[in-house]
Amino acid sequence: MMEGRRGSKTYKWWQWLLEKNIIELAYNGSREDLDPYVPSEHRPLASNTSSLGALAHLLKASLGSGVLAMPLAFKNAGLVVGSLGTLFIGFICCHVIHVLVKTSQELCVELKRPALGYADTCDLVFQHGPKPVRKFAPFARELADWALALTHAGACCVYTVVIAESFRQVSVQYGGPQWSVTVYCALTLVVLIPLTQISKLKYLVPFSALANVVWLVSICISLYYCLRDKPAVSDRNLATSISGLPTFISTSLFAMEGIGVVMPVENEMKKPQHFLGCPGVLNTAMIAVAILYGFVGFCGYLQYGEEARGSLTLNLPQDEILAQSAKILVACVMLLSFALIYYVPVDVVWRKIQDRVPARKQAWAMSGVRLLGTLILVGIASAIPRLELFMELVGAVCLSVMGLLLPAIVETIWRWNKDITLWSFVVLKNFLIGVFSLIAMVSGVTFAIMAIVDEL
Repeated sequence: MMEGRRGSKTYKWWQWLLEKNIIELAYNGSREDLDPYVPSEHRPLASNTSSLGALAHLLKASLGSGVLAMPLAFKNAGLVVGSLGTLFIGFICCHVIHVLVKTSQELCVELKRPALGYADTCDLVFQHGPKPVRKFAPFARELADWALALTHAGACCVYTVVIAESFRQVSVQYGGPQWSVTVYCALTLVVLIPLTQISKLKYLVPFSALANVVWLVSICISLYYCLRDKPAVSDRNLATSISGLPTFISTSLFAMEGIGVVMPVENEMKKPQHFLGCPGVLNTAMIAVAILYGFVGFCGYLQYGEEARGSLTLNLPQDEILAQSAKILVACVMLLSFALIYYVPVDVVWRKIQDRVPARKQAWAMSGVRLLGTLILVGIASAIPRLELFMELVGAVCLSVMGLLLPAIVETIWRWNKDITLWSFVVLKNFLIGVFSLIAMVSGVTFAIMAIVDEL
């Protein structure tokens, strides 16, 4: 009976439909393999930054106050050790940024997300990692958020001291009030309080573009004085004692580590696949940054030796108008930069308390948070107006954790049981990076606290 049915037209028709259905199911099942999820294709239309534009943004973000701090770093290491150390730290920073971005990109593909920030990446890696570590996902997010916030808050303190010291030097030179740096730190509130109340970044964008040009001019003026009548290399230390290395590492991390701005830049790229690779946006930017920072550090220490300050402009001659102009320009740029980077800690704090504030009071609450934060940061800078100490503490604590330790942990967890095991090279490499970060943190904090106690 069955044999007869198999030869009927109805049987052949149903068999044909079944075969077509199977073919369609097979096609649908393999469609994801044929057309994998591409995060950049699902990003907002505003995310159309070119590779060249991303390189410009990354260089602009990296050329902050840190470049003027490199002579201080070289003072604690010497010309040879400082030069080699700058290249080494630049390589380490570039590598950890590379692994963080690569992990984030792979996570976006697997979870079908168009883009992820730094804290999001840390959180989701722990959530989708081995079962024993999943419960630490909220802690990883909090750690990333607060490390980012404290890093930028510390930079705000650095900016406050540079602004105050710059105006004090100019005032003293031209017969103005000879107040202490503490008083000038407090006076910055006259400008900073209104600036930090600006809630829309778009109002600061025109000034930011001008500030970038002014900043570049200031660096060129500083280099001019560094290269003018420079002493012989033999007059400077080629290497210092090992006790200076923690301070060198902390200051260099503060100057060179830009992991906080990397993810936003990559997330805005039209072709994020060009961010990594060779040469790639990241490698090109980090090579340029390492060379420029090493050059400024070498020339600054060669010129000013043991007198090198936390900002190169503070070493410029007191009796020349060009040098004094550079100090004023840097101070004005840092006033604007304070308002820009202040958005990061304010955003982190506001996200933690926003749900507890009634909707009708949120505008006033946000203004209160901005005001209180500004008063606290300027108060800290006024209490300990030592530029070098802030750089060491921020580099030792925040950037050791955020810039070195967390990316190494994130990569290890993400790749665990996928393509690495306990005895893989990646695990050993990340273990060494973790050890290096912890040593840098503990030693840097120890020396910074000792210096603070001596200062008090």
